[in-house]
Amino acid sequence: RDKAQWSTVVKRYLALCCCLLGLLLNPALNPAYANTEKTNTDTSIEVSVVSSPEIQSLLTELTKKSLNKAVPVLQQLEQSGGEAMLPLFRTMLGGNLYFIKANRQVISVTKAESGKAFANVFTGEALPEFTKKQIKKIRVNNRLRGYLRDAIARIQLSSSDPAAREKAVRNLLSDLDQPTIEAIQTVRVNESNTAVQEMMDLALAMHKLTNAALAVDQLDAVEALSGSLESEVRNLLARVSESENYEPAVNKAATSALVKIQDKVEFYAFIDQLFFGLSLGSVLLLAAIGLAITFGVMGVINMAHGEMIMLGAYTTYVVQLMLPNHIEYSLWLAIPLAFIVSGLMGVLIERGVIRFLHGRPLETLLATFGISLILQQLVRTIFSPLNRQVASPEWMSGSIEINPVLSLTLNRLYILAFALLVFFLLQLILKKTSLGLNVRAVSQNRNMARAMGVRSDWVDAMTFGLGSGIAGIAGVALSQLTNVGPNLGQAYIIDSFMVVVFGGVGNLLGTLVAAFSLGIANKFLEPVTGAVLASILVLVFNILFIQKRPKGLFPQKGRAAE
Repeated sequence: RDKAQWSTVVKRYLALCCCLLGLLLNPALNPAYANTEKTNTDTSIEVSVVSSPEIQSLLTELTKKSLNKAVPVLQQLEQSGGEAMLPLFRTMLGGNLYFIKANRQVISVTKAESGKAFANVFTGEALPEFTKKQIKKIRVNNRLRGYLRDAIARIQLSSSDPAAREKAVRNLLSDLDQPTIEAIQTVRVNESNTAVQEMMDLALAMHKLTNAALAVDQLDAVEALSGSLESEVRNLLARVSESENYEPAVNKAATSALVKIQDKVEFYAFIDQLFFGLSLGSVLLLAAIGLAITFGVMGVINMAHGEMIMLGAYTTYVVQLMLPNHIEYSLWLAIPLAFIVSGLMGVLIERGVIRFLHGRPLETLLATFGISLILQQLVRTIFSPLNRQVASPEWMSGSIEINPVLSLTLNRLYILAFALLVFFLLQLILKKTSLGLNVRAVSQNRNMARAMGVRSDWVDAMTFGLGSGIAGIAGVALSQLTNVGPNLGQAYIIDSFMVVVFGGVGNLLGTLVAAFSLGIANKFLEPVTGAVLASILVLVFNILFIQKRPKGLFPQKGRAAE
């Protein structure tokens, strides 16, 4: 019956994975596909604008002007072309704008793996290669770069995307001249998005503070700026608080606003450190949770546990080598494969070595340490000693910006959620399945469990395979944070044992609490002591704590304690 239930669960899991993969690969559900019609329409409008005689004449004139005379031409292009000029301005700002000497056509020239890539500036269409004598670069200086940044921001003020409009206003905060303020005031009247409205009001308040003649107006502007975390606002308030051109009341108000902002900055800095501590804790949890099972159930000091993590990371690397065009979905395939690869290796180690060394922990330690060296050398032979980089899917790249001083990186956020998911799934397996019942029985009283008909050898193999498989999953997560190399597991084996012992041997809840506690403590110590000394202090604390409480935070009770 149990085998039938497990077979049904596996079939349903595979069916669900196939359904999800089919949905993800369905082009009709792809956002890019959904926006194809709109994108094509916008592109056709931009092409028609660019192909107008007036724009073509200005583009030709741009290729003839010197650095000092290029700004008036760019101003005319901005007024006439509007949003269609964004590709041109961005290419020029990046220093990639060239023109063909024969016909004065502007093109984009960028670096590529095979050399240089030539493309149409506005459509992105690839062009044939040109020699150095056939093209010439349109040079830019700091004055032109400043104008281009402001022009891009001004054009984006009328964008249909609220995020683009908000970003455009934020980019303009450092250079609020009168034409820019007039442009913001014009679009502010019809702006409907609250976040964009607040950013525009912030820009207007900054301009008001520096240009208002009356102290009453300046105090109103300071009040409007007092809650902002933008760096430009803080710099402006710092200048106002120290300037003699303002009345003492304005200086005092600016100083008070700076203190209020600094309190917010310190609070969000605390949140940022807490997030990085939780992120480190999630990595430690994934690395140690498998060890907690094998160490708690079998009493085996498995020094090859780090190599199970390494095998999971290399499995992710191999999956991406096999699916170079499907990086977005490779992780979904790598997770079960890493579990299987590391799990099977764990079962092989248990059946081939560890089962002959029960009751001899020192010899088990030495044997697994030798196995770890063998696995490291095997990986060096197959993949070379060099580190390998695993690409992150686009949905794990970037960050969520909460405010100007706090942003949460997506890869660490996903790994945190993934670690908690693995923890609760493992708890479910140990509490609700026959394997979990047998594991708990063997861990509490091996001889009694064997007398009741439990196949302890089978339980040991499955337990070691389960713990090793979870270590392989940890390797998948670590491949998104660091490079994959033969020594990857060695960096986490000591920390894993420290987490297991600190939390209480064989107690998964203790492992969870210990992992996050040590991760947070490490990250809060790092700014004060440095990374190396922080790790040493955490280790010393752990040693002293074990001297006081040898059984950890959550010791086993009852028969399990024996």
